[in-house]
Amino acid sequence: MNFRVVLALAATLALASSRAALAQVDPEDAAADVPPEPEANIAVFKETTIVAPFIEQFTPTTSKRWFPSESKKVVDGVEDESLLNYRGQWKIEEASVFPALVYDKGLVVKTAAAHHAISALFPEPVDNTDNTLVVQYEVKLQNGLECGGAYMKLLTYDPDFDPKKLVNKTPYTIMFGPDKCGATNKVHFIFRHKNPITGEYEEKHLKNPPSVKVSKTSTVYTLIVRPDNEFDILINNESVKAGNLLVDFAPEVNPPKEIDDPEDFKPSDWVDEAKIPDPDAVKPDDWDEDAPRQIEDEDAIKPDDWLEDEPSTVPDPESVKPDDWDDEEDGDWVPPTVDNPKCAEVSGCGPWTRPMKPNPDYKGKWKASMIDNPAYKGPWGPRKIPNPDFFEDLHPSNFDKIGGIGFELWTMQDGILFDNIFVGHSEADAQAFLEETWAVKSKLESVQEKKEEPKADAASDVPFMTRVTDFVQDMRDRIVDVITNAQTDPVEAIKDDPVATAVGLGIIGWGLVSIFSLISMYARGKPAPAASDATGAAKKSDAVTEDDGNGAAAASSSEVPKAEKKDGAVKRSAAKKSDD
Repeated sequence: MNFRVVLALAATLALASSRAALAQVDPEDAAADVPPEPEANIAVFKETTIVAPFIEQFTPTTSKRWFPSESKKVVDGVEDESLLNYRGQWKIEEASVFPALVYDKGLVVKTAAAHHAISALFPEPVDNTDNTLVVQYEVKLQNGLECGGAYMKLLTYDPDFDPKKLVNKTPYTIMFGPDKCGATNKVHFIFRHKNPITGEYEEKHLKNPPSVKVSKTSTVYTLIVRPDNEFDILINNESVKAGNLLVDFAPEVNPPKEIDDPEDFKPSDWVDEAKIPDPDAVKPDDWDEDAPRQIEDEDAIKPDDWLEDEPSTVPDPESVKPDDWDDEEDGDWVPPTVDNPKCAEVSGCGPWTRPMKPNPDYKGKWKASMIDNPAYKGPWGPRKIPNPDFFEDLHPSNFDKIGGIGFELWTMQDGILFDNIFVGHSEADAQAFLEETWAVKSKLESVQEKKEEPKADAASDVPFMTRVTDFVQDMRDRIVDVITNAQTDPVEAIKDDPVATAVGLGIIGWGLVSIFSLISMYARGKPAPAASDATGAAKKSDAVTEDDGNGAAAASSSEVPKAEKKDGAVKRSAAKKSDD
């Protein structure tokens, strides 16, 4: 790879980090690209007639109300704009994996390994006072979910809120939905509760939340909160967690009525040890603290068939010294050892020793027995006093008014699709909406998914090295495309294929490190190993390595004739020149 290529990729990264990558959602996307005629397992999208405070199916009309954030995350101590920018792009488009309904579009995360933020305002604020709240939406993880969030935030009503200024600190009333990364695997349900005394807000987190359902088919998440504070979380129309806002959240909504008196301290003469060593106890004269726990079994007798002169392992008689083993470079060749076959059918081999048995005289360290403490007063605790911060909110389900919905996320995977959002008060309407959207779509997606299973099984039967070769060839072509496109628009080149860009830069970095290493070796007067030596070293490594690093077993050099290896090396060299 020449020096101009290095400069092109380096310039591409530099420009990408200095320019904002936020993309406005184009409402016309919802009407563009007329899809093909529906197949047998594909139906046509129909807009719902159900009415609710907020329903979003990403039609050309409703798509216009979504605005990506033009602000930056607010993180204390972090000033690097590349880490704070909401550079993740959004697009309203049809599903690319298991498309089930023609003309059915959703809001799709388009950028991997990026912060994303987008929101839409409700026509009118949603007031849940003395009412049921139902929140429902579909998530389709088209590229899976290894590390990222797919949850929504119901934004607290603020008449002055600008959707283009959505950030992580924007007040929300409820946060609900899947989040998975590392040890985290949960469906969030968090609500912000206002302290009626101080006016401060505190997040209340659901204890023991359900796990995320990771699937490339559509998954519908439903949250129902009723006026009696009972809640229910459903995944794919099945209840996975139910409880009460006053019981199942931490910290609890209402503080305790009484607290420990901070001015009450434990008296210095308070005795809270219930037992003490008996002061009158005396160690018996025959108590031997030095006696070992185990001793040799003097009654044991060496078995008659024990072969004391036979070692337990012997050199492998079938092992052969590799043809290319160099004693001067590699040292004396020692064959591997195997279990001695003579020991297989006898009691044992090698020096015989008596087994150990428990020592009947062992007593261990002597300790005085414990007796009741005559001065014991019981466990001490501070006295209780009324909690000055006590309040009692018996209706936390009367959430703050909700003014909009936002997705403020970090995700390593792109392709997350959101669709069919419902926010309202009617459980029946939400169920009917689910039946005419997700229920129809899910059946069609399942049919397509089952058709893909034989293809996946067939792909798994392809030889490992063939798959590796195909992957390398594909990655090489993608890197070339990135380099070519970077000459006209570096930023778009990275956005089109960030994975190939990263791999290409990794190869460049490895090459530079190798060059510097060679220069350093020559500077110290140590010539680099010749190509033939490197090849020989690789062969020797094969002789003792069980895994070649790619999951394939490495062949012993004794099993491959030397001429064939050299021939293979020539072929690989010729292939490399051809690729270049």
